[in-house]
Parts: sequence; structure tokens; C-alpha cells
Amino acid sequence: MTTTQATADLSKNPLLSPSWLPHFKAIQARDVEPAIRYILTKNQAELEDILKKNTQPTWTSLVQPLDELSEHLSQTWSPVSHLHAVLQSDELRDAYNASLPLITEYATLLMQHQGLFKAVQALAQSKDYEELDFAQKKSIEHALRDFRLAGVHLDAKKKEKFLELEKKLSQLSIKFSENLLDASQSWFMTISDKSQLAGLPESALELAQANAKQRGVEGWVLGLDYPSYSAAIKFLDNRELRQKLYEAYATRASDQGPDAGKWDNSTIMNETLACRHELAQLLDFKNYAELSLATKMAKEPQIVMNFLEELLKQCRPFAEKEMAELRQFIKSVKGPEEIASCDLSYYAEKLRQAKYNFSEEEIKPYFPITKVLPGLFALVNKVYGLIIKERPHVETWHPDVTFYDIYDEQHNYRGGFYIDLYARPKKREGAWMDECRKRRRLPDHNIQQPIAYLTCNFTPPLDNKPALLTHDEVLTLFHEFGHCLHHLLTKIDYPAVSGINGVPWDAVEFPSQIMELWFWEDEIIKMISGHYETGEPLPKKLHQQMLAAKNFQSGLHMIRQLEFALFDFRLHLEYQGTQVHFIQKIIGEVRTRTALLPVPAYNRFQHSFAHIFAGGYAAGYYSYAWADVLSCDAYEQFVEHGLLDRATGESFMQNILEKGGACEPLDAFVAFRGRKPEMRALLKQNGWIEK
Repeated sequence: MTTTQATADLSKNPLLSPSWLPHFKAIQARDVEPAIRYILTKNQAELEDILKKNTQPTWTSLVQPLDELSEHLSQTWSPVSHLHAVLQSDELRDAYNASLPLITEYATLLMQHQGLFKAVQALAQSKDYEELDFAQKKSIEHALRDFRLAGVHLDAKKKEKFLELEKKLSQLSIKFSENLLDASQSWFMTISDKSQLAGLPESALELAQANAKQRGVEGWVLGLDYPSYSAAIKFLDNRELRQKLYEAYATRASDQGPDAGKWDNSTIMNETLACRHELAQLLDFKNYAELSLATKMAKEPQIVMNFLEELLKQCRPFAEKEMAELRQFIKSVKGPEEIASCDLSYYAEKLRQAKYNFSEEEIKPYFPITKVLPGLFALVNKVYGLIIKERPHVETWHPDVTFYDIYDEQHNYRGGFYIDLYARPKKREGAWMDECRKRRRLPDHNIQQPIAYLTCNFTPPLDNKPALLTHDEVLTLFHEFGHCLHHLLTKIDYPAVSGINGVPWDAVEFPSQIMELWFWEDEIIKMISGHYETGEPLPKKLHQQMLAAKNFQSGLHMIRQLEFALFDFRLHLEYQGTQVHFIQKIIGEVRTRTALLPVPAYNRFQHSFAHIFAGGYAAGYYSYAWADVLSCDAYEQFVEHGLLDRATGESFMQNILEKGGACEPLDAFVAFRGRKPEMRALLKQNGWIEK
């Protein structure tokens, strides 16, 4: 290809003509790598030009143009990365895999650039620094920290090794996710005899029929996508089918189960831990846990371990009592003498129905998405004064996706977000919020407002009915929308500390988890519920039954989360590469303290633990429990002053949501709550002490 042809091709590349909102339909896999290479080459040349001009660096001469370079790359890569997660194809997967190492190399070399480091250091030591505002200073403080964590001080040979490890880790992360996606979507069972599906609610049967139709087979299909699996493992009377489903789900992407070895993540996990440990030691940390905490609220491993041990001490007695109750119930209904893992969700649901006289299926008709979503928007209008409006005719990647604008009560535009709610093939499992655009001050002093992606995997609408949500799905929607608000409501104009950027990972779940707590309140239920056929609000009796069951098996739920957190943290704190089967050894040791039922030898939950092997939570999964303390305590402020109290909402918005990463989370919490966080509110929310 000649230079003229290359230039012509690039001029037509939609990724190199970024607009305020991406043109998703125009993005082709073939355009990705050329666009990324062009941006990276251009950025590197411009960086050197910026540094030549900065003999006496200032914010305007150094940081602003660097932010522009970062934004050019972000606007090109963000829609590609998002499509890779929600609408993957073989071609896009290849293009993504070819481009990510290029970006990793660029980002690492940028943070190891001695000239750039010295320029930022010179700015930090200049008279101009004292004139900067608190957010600008925090941006520079974070940059200097991140230079060190990227190995700017290392010699040339160690820098080369650091880069090699970073590139390998990015590739391992991609492969882990791909294996999990392929394993989850490839396995399914076809049922031709409807009697075998006894116990499944009508909505789950409809989904199984839709799945069969989608796969071009007759009958019903049960798969490992979460809407299908979760309903089957909870309601299916046929224990043999439940066992098959459980084994397939618990062995995804592993050396065990029906697809043993086919998409095995074992080697990937071992190599990931080895790379992380070596990376940490290059930077003079003893282990990756210490490196991880360098950017978190909890600064020392022992602080994390003490926190998790204390929480385990608090919840284990309740978990043991709940397990004893479940065992007794199974015995009373003449269930199996030997309880298996595939029985837990099934009999837990039966026990909940027996104790509280309602099932999840009874409440789903009262939570159609057509009522829940407007109700959620009404809630944040009352608490924060926000106005949310759907914007029609916005180009998206799928017909189910919608776009919304968000305004404050003075009608100032604050940003926008895409919502992609339903599970489908080639879409990554789970729920998440991600950035499309960050808030930042433009060179002309106007403000670029933030844009978010909100992604879930709910059961889609079936048989001309709106999607009907379980209470867990409503909680998930509230949770991810809390992340959205954190990203969108920031008033910080500098990308490094705008929105969720620069927020310590163990505080980033705080604004999302507090949103979940509103769900249970009577006045909120009235806003978000209404029968999809009649519009009738959730009956008071049913709501009272839900409230009574709110903390059903809360001890078992928490102890399961602590199993994940302890396993993750100990993996990275105690890593020993010479020890055979190290990962299995750690999960086994953790389970001796957290598992109240023997776990099958074939269980390989860790092989699908994407949070820590492909999702940024390595040595940080404890963040969910840590942030739970913050969210429960902060919510008490609303309880004390009124759930929809505007003054309290304004204080939370100003002190937490608008500050982004520019303020230390503990300082922000104290500014809102008037004191440091206490665990008592978390214990109350879980029903472990009297309210």
C-alpha cells in the first residue's frame, strides 16, 4: 500500500472522525488497528513537541495538551472496547486483540518517559503550582505517584521487563474473558419433554423456548447465561438436571466438567499471578497486594485482613444458624439426606416461600422495566433534583439500547448515558458501568460533559410483555445507576480526577451501593412498582413480606462474599510461584473457614472469577465489603433526616458525587456524615444487631 492510499484509507476511517457520540454502526473491525496505530504515532510525535516547548512547564502549556492527546485516544478506543464487550464478533475480537498490546505499550512508555516525568515534577515544584486549585494539584499528585508505579525510576533493562509484563498481563486478561465467554455460551442442554421442567416459572419457560428458537432447535434450552441458569438452579424440581447445570456452571473455562480443558483458564491464572508478583517486586513491593493498596484507602495488607476477619467474625454465627435452619427445612420436606451444592438455591427458595409466603415470581409482574426505570429517575429527581429525558434517534449498537440526557434542577446539562439492559449472544456476562466520555475543560474553556455506558444482562422482554425484573435485578439496576451518577455528576474539569477517575478502588463502590438501600423503602417501592397489566402498585402485604425476607440468609450471602475477598487478597499477598496447585490450595484453605457445606472437588469457581483475573479487582475484591460500611453508614444520614430530604441529597451530591477523585474519600465521607465511618450501620442493615 502506498502512502497516498494509506492516507486516503485513514481519511475514511470512522474512528478517526470522533464526534460527541460515537457512530457505532460505522465501526468496522478492519478500521480498528489502523486507527489505533495512527493515533499512537501521532500522539508520540506531539508529545515530543510539547516537551520541547516546555522549558518552564505550566498547567496550560503541559497538562492541557497532554489531556488532549489522551482524549484523542480515548474517543477512538472507547467505542471499540465497548463493542468488544457487548457485541463481539470473531473479526472484532481479532482487531481488539491486535490493538490492545499497542495501547498497553504506549501507556507504559508514556509513564516511563523520563522527559515527561521531569516536566511534571518541575511543574509540581514551580511557583505556578501554588496557584492551582485542589483538583489540579490532586491530578499532579496522582501523576507523580503513577509514574513511580509504572517504573519511571527503573533502569533500562528493568523498564523493558516491566513493559513485557504489562503487555503479557493485558493479553492474559483478554484470553481469560474470551475463554469464559466461549465456555458460557457454548454449553447448553436441550429439553424435549416439558414435564422435565416442572417447577420452572412461566417466565423461565418462555425464556427457555426463546433460547431454543434462537439456537434453531425444538423444545426448550437451558444455558449458562445468568437469566437462564439462575432461574433453573433456583426453581427446577428435577435434581438431575440441576446437578448437570451446576456442574457445567461451576466448571466453566476449567480443567473439569463437561467441557474439561476446552477453554481452560488454569495456565492463564497461574501466569497472571506470576506476572503480577514479578511486576510488584520490580517496583520494590513484597507482593502484588502491597502494590494494589498503593492507590487505595486501605494502605496496608494487615488493615484489609483485619477488616475481613472482623466481618467474618460478625457474620459467621448468623450464617451457621441460617445453614442449620436450611438443613432442618430440607429434612422436614423429605429432601435429600446428603445436601449437594445444586440443592442450596432450590431449597433456599422453598424455605423463603414457606417462611414469608411469597415467591420471586409473584413480585416480578409488579416490576416491569417500563415502571422501574421511570421510578428510578423520579427517585433521583426528588433526592438530587435531577431531570432525566430520553433522547430519540441516537445511533446505538443494538435496537434494545436507549440514550438519556441528564440535567440538574437549574436545567444545566450534566451528561448522558446509554442503557443496554438485556442478555444476548456475544455479550459479556454481568453488569457494569463504563466511560464513553469524561468531563473535561476544553481548550476554548467550554466543558465537555461526560457520557456513560450502563450495561446489564436481564431477561429480555418476551411474548409482547415488557421485561419483568426480579428484586435482584432491580437492585443491580440501582447499583449500576449509582456508578453512572458518580461519573456524570462530577464538577471536576480535569480528566485524571473527574468522575470515577482517581477514586480509590475500595471507595468506588460507595455511590453505587448506597443506591441499593433505597429500594426497600415503602415510598420508593410506590414509585418504581406497578403491575405490567393493571398498573396496580405492589400490594402492601406483598411488600411487607418482601421486607420481612430482606435479610433472609444475609449471613450466608456475606460469608460467600468474604470467601471471594479472602481468596483474592490471600492469592496476591501470599503468592508462591514454586508451590504446585497454589490457587487451589488457597481456595481450599479459605473454604475451611467460610464454606458451611462441602464444595465438590470439581468446583472451579476461580476459573470464572473475572473480577480479579480480567476486571480490575485484583487484590481489591474486598472493596465491596469495605464500601458497604461507607454506604450503610451514609444512608443512615438519609434515614435520620428523611429518605427524600433534598438538603441531605444536596450534601451527598456536593461532597461525594461532584468531587470525583479530587478529594480523599475519607475526607469526603466526613464532610457529608460529620464523622468517620462506623461498621454498626452495616450490621443493622443485615439484621445482625437491633435497629
